[in-house]
Amino acid sequence: MLSVHQRGTVAGAATATLALLAASLPTVAAAADQPDLSRFYQQKVKWAACTGSGMPHDMQCGKVTVPLDYARPGDGTLDVALARYRATGASRGSVVLNFGGPGGAGISQLAADSKDFMGLTNGYDVVTFDPRGVGRSSPVSCGAGAQDISATTDPTVEAGDPKAALRTVEQYAKQCVKHSGPVLRHIGTINASRDMDVIRQALGDKKLNYLGFSYGTRLGAVYAAQFPDKTGRMTLDGVDTLTESLTEQSLVSAQGQQTALDDFLTWCVKGVACPFGKDARGARKQVVQLVDSLDRDPMTSAFGAQFTGQDLVGAISQALYSESLWPSLEQALAALIQDGDSHALSQLSGGIALPGVRAAGRTDGGLVGDEDVPVDNLLAALMAINCADDPDRPTAARLTDDMSRLRATFEEASPVFGPFRLNQVMLCYGRPKGTDFIREHVRDVHTPKMLLVGTRGDPATPYRWTVETAARLGPSAVVLDNKGEGHTGYTSSKCVHQKVDDFLLYGSLPGSGSSCGAEDDKAR
Repeated sequence: MLSVHQRGTVAGAATATLALLAASLPTVAAAADQPDLSRFYQQKVKWAACTGSGMPHDMQCGKVTVPLDYARPGDGTLDVALARYRATGASRGSVVLNFGGPGGAGISQLAADSKDFMGLTNGYDVVTFDPRGVGRSSPVSCGAGAQDISATTDPTVEAGDPKAALRTVEQYAKQCVKHSGPVLRHIGTINASRDMDVIRQALGDKKLNYLGFSYGTRLGAVYAAQFPDKTGRMTLDGVDTLTESLTEQSLVSAQGQQTALDDFLTWCVKGVACPFGKDARGARKQVVQLVDSLDRDPMTSAFGAQFTGQDLVGAISQALYSESLWPSLEQALAALIQDGDSHALSQLSGGIALPGVRAAGRTDGGLVGDEDVPVDNLLAALMAINCADDPDRPTAARLTDDMSRLRATFEEASPVFGPFRLNQVMLCYGRPKGTDFIREHVRDVHTPKMLLVGTRGDPATPYRWTVETAARLGPSAVVLDNKGEGHTGYTSSKCVHQKVDDFLLYGSLPGSGSSCGAEDDKAR
């Protein structure tokens, strides 16, 4: 996931309930004991041509202004960046997209992948946004050099001295506070959900129609819990957990990615170009050996940066999100093994970050230009949002005592991804305790029917999370079983794509127990 956020202290259940009451009467001044949010609910979006490199000419951009702190709306504001494609015919309103992460910028993603969503313009304006702290919306950062936190999460450091690793993590958290500005204390899914309701009103929609992927499913579920009467047609694809701790999530991710890697290697060895030979079992051993070798003796790239075993794990992890990337991963691994060239693998993991990180362009709540988004924003936002959504804060002593036991568990789950994922257990250390609202109160929502899509071979959000979240949300949730591979189903399965569009456009839900068959795009 993708996934994979960052946020500071989040309002508790009582505050969220109070705010919900205020938001339900957007044009009426709040009672004396409730925050007055009426001015935020009286906005209309002013659309104009998008600026910046790579922006499609037919995509429009705008913004809404939201309170920095919903409990104290007079303490400051920030702008949330929006983008849309207009409906091709008569519009029935908008459908809002969130692509996940957490920390993923919606505007750049929609600009790059617009073709996947053009069918929805048959009835809707297709809208997305950069959530607070992400992309153009007051982006958080952890400062120069922080985009590479391999020293923080190096398994050899953690194994040798977990206390030293925790001190590094704590220092990293302080750097994030220093470089992110006031938004860091007020980002997270609870506030992002409330921002979405302001967006809904500014778009002129009585109810929010929504399509969320991966982390975006958590955001959608929280919205449904906070604003059930404002929830319209909602689809959640690649369903996130609402209950499991970051430790449990990391273990599940290690298991899911190992299964996906095994499937990739089984496919790879059937072809003539596979750099691991013809035996799948031998190929799995070679991958482990390659990771270990690069951790001991990193490779130096053409740009002078080191390429470690954990960099390799990160690149493989990203490529396993989609079967369509398997041929590219095969070629990139061959370049590494046969030519000592890590360039293609670096591109698979998100490109090469050249030395130096741009600091946040401004901290006054205004939008920043695309060129001023910090290089480390995705990573900084992902960690902050996940930490803000998780109430668990084990002590240093507890983390240190648990590390040996957890290490064995994670390495059993995956010799490749286990150490990589284990280190994520430490990454909230030194940050404020997160909210318990999601874990305790996002359940039994009283909304119209919503569609939850779970993919059987999903390496990031396992199918069982779809089933568990559906049961938790209650009778409103309808599950579509996608018997395919990869993370999420909408852009990889024609069947899922059609069923989701039919629901969002026409309200046609699949029957109980419906499924989509695997689409064999990876056949040799």
